[in-house]
Amino acid sequence: MAASGDDGREALARLIAGRGARVAVIGLGYVGLPLLDAVAGAGFGAIGLDHDEAKIEMLRGGRSYLPHLGEGLASRLAGNADVELTSDPARLGDADVVLICVPTPLDGERRPDLSAVERAAEEIRAHAIDRDSSRPRLIVLESTTYPGTTRDVVAPIVRGAGGGGAVFVAFSPEREDPGNKAHTTRTIPKLVGGVDEASGALAGALYGAVVREVVMCSGAEVAEGAKLVENVYRSVNIALVNELKIAFSAMGLDVWEVLDAAATKPFGFQRFDPGPGFGGHCVPIDPYYLADAARRHGVETRFIELAGEVNRAMPGYVVDRCADALASRQQTLGGARVLVLGIAYKKNIADVRESPAFEVIGLLRERGAEVSYHDPFVAATKKMRRHDPGLTSIAWDAGTLAGFDCVVIVTDHDWYDWAFVGEHARLIVDTRHAMGRAGLDGGGKVFPA
Repeated sequence: MAASGDDGREALARLIAGRGARVAVIGLGYVGLPLLDAVAGAGFGAIGLDHDEAKIEMLRGGRSYLPHLGEGLASRLAGNADVELTSDPARLGDADVVLICVPTPLDGERRPDLSAVERAAEEIRAHAIDRDSSRPRLIVLESTTYPGTTRDVVAPIVRGAGGGGAVFVAFSPEREDPGNKAHTTRTIPKLVGGVDEASGALAGALYGAVVREVVMCSGAEVAEGAKLVENVYRSVNIALVNELKIAFSAMGLDVWEVLDAAATKPFGFQRFDPGPGFGGHCVPIDPYYLADAARRHGVETRFIELAGEVNRAMPGYVVDRCADALASRQQTLGGARVLVLGIAYKKNIADVRESPAFEVIGLLRERGAEVSYHDPFVAATKKMRRHDPGLTSIAWDAGTLAGFDCVVIVTDHDWYDWAFVGEHARLIVDTRHAMGRAGLDGGGKVFPA
């Protein structure tokens, strides 16, 4: 399926170099929306496609549905005459370049679910390539996946049985960190690998016009593998410190003090902090993409999968600590009123994907607790694949806080005044060392978890 030099590569390269290429982004979520903004900001005409019409209407009105991005981004897109926001896949026909930024979750058996990627590729084929097969196009998958997906899944769909000489296909993994102001779409180095040399070169040229640094890989599979390594690395190290937390707690040691001491070593140690589990779209999911791919090649990745087991068990440990804390006051979880502080998967954003808070809430309910939550960024919970808590964020005041038997700190948003929490909460189970970092012991009512 290698592309030859006379099949439109030069024409497409000239379009990209002159900012004449029209670039479509499929999926306007945490990855696609800032990418669309970066593409438009680089001077390309852009098409933002999302099947959620409500999101499109908000963007057209200059309103953001992702609070951490703010209204400025939405206003820029809405006010840019060269940006089209649409829910109609037929508009892909006007694109020279299509960037796929759709979810890659796990199915019920924790195996890769590529259905959204396949649908996106099929839409590109139907609405763009089949409409004008002579027009050269570049298709880039950004969604995290296992090595071989771009070559074996996306390329055959968009190129078709004939090999699609005018269709160039590459992979460039998203590396977004929602809420991180220091590292953004434009400043994070961009890995790029094509299914052939021509595809990689075109994708490299495109991203070179959009971001600060492009790192070329020898092929799509290397870029796919690198993204998985990045998140597996986080998963296994988070699992390690979570297990250390449990072990040191049993020994009567403060894991946070131990980590502070260890972190004074200037080499050979990188700090990770424990918590109530892991969350977000990448870290809880990507290791299973690698494990599944390895298994199909006859390799069992026991260490990687064990890390997942350790991290998934952490909400249970948190709930056990809640029971211990209540027992110290001659109370039980059954009938206790418990407030969960923060349900986003990390601080200062509204992203609740795979947040351990939902498992904590479910386990507390199973043990008879009456559970509420407060999160300044998440007004109400929505039905998700595995959870449907049906809750809204409660009011925030001293009387409400004092009305709960136990407060569990799951997400340590900077919004919270920890001195206020320490003053008014009866009992605090702290999974993030939020009280300790603030120099507060809560008068002996803080239980680390």
